[in-house]
Amino acid sequence: MAINCKGNLIDLSTPKVMGILNLTPDSFYDGGKYKNESDILSQVYMMLKFGATFIDIGAYSSRPDANHISEEEELKRLLPIITLILKEFPEVFMSIDTFRSQVAKEGVEAGATLINDISAGKLDEHMLETVAKLKVPYIMMHMKGTPQTMQQQTNYENLTKDILFYFSERIAKAKALGILDVIVDPGFGFAKTLEQNFELLNQLELFKILDKPILTGFSRKSMIYKTLGNSAKEALNGTSVLNTVALQKGATILRVHDVKEAVECVKLIEQLKS
Repeated sequence: MAINCKGNLIDLSTPKVMGILNLTPDSFYDGGKYKNESDILSQVYMMLKFGATFIDIGAYSSRPDANHISEEEELKRLLPIITLILKEFPEVFMSIDTFRSQVAKEGVEAGATLINDISAGKLDEHMLETVAKLKVPYIMMHMKGTPQTMQQQTNYENLTKDILFYFSERIAKAKALGILDVIVDPGFGFAKTLEQNFELLNQLELFKILDKPILTGFSRKSMIYKTLGNSAKEALNGTSVLNTVALQKGATILRVHDVKEAVECVKLIEQLKS
C-alpha cells in the first residue's frame, strides 16, 4: 500500500508518523505555542529529525467549541508558514489540515502535498472536485456536524457499522471523481463520547475492509486524560499506549504532537512482527 506525494511513492507497509504543527491560538494542547518563525522552524526540524514522514499544518482549530474563523484569516495564518517551511526544508511532505476547498487549493499551489479534511468533503461541496484536480492524497475523517456542534451529535445505531458506511459512501464519491489516494481517519474525539472512542479503537481492525490506509489521531486527547484523570500535558504515556494498540490493529499513519515517541512505537511493533 502506497501513496503518491510529489511524484514520490510513500510505502505505507511500514507505518508512518505525521507530526502536528498547529498555527492556531486556541488548539487544546499546543495553541499559541509557536509565536515566531524561529519557533516554527525549530519544531519542524525536531519532528523531521525524530522521523516524521509528514508535517500536518492547521490554521483552524477543530477542537470542540473552537472559535470559527474566516477563510481569509485561515489563509493569512497558513500561506506564509508553508513558504517559510519549504524554504528551509524543500523536500518536506506537508499536509494541510482544512475543510475548505479554497484553502486546500492555495495550500497545494504554495507547495503542500496532502489534504487532511475533518469533514470528508461534507462542509464544502467543492472539496472533493478540488482535490481531484489537485491530484494529491486526501485524508478523509469521520465527523458529524461541525467542530462547534459535533459533541451534541453522538447518537449512532451501530457506531462502527455507521462509520464504515459513511466511509464507503465518501470513498465512492472520491473514486468517481478520480481521487486515487484516499486515507481514512475514524475521527477519534469527533462526534463521539469517551466510551465510543474506546469502542471504535477496539474494533479498528474492521476498517481494513475499506482497503485504504488508516490514520489515527489520539495525541493527548481527552479520551486519554479524562480516563486517567490527568491533563493533556500529562497524556504522552497514554498516547503511546493507544498508538501501540492502533498499530497492532492496522493503523498505517499516526498523527501526533510527539514524533519521537510515536516513531519508537512503530519501531517496536515492527520488530515484534518480524
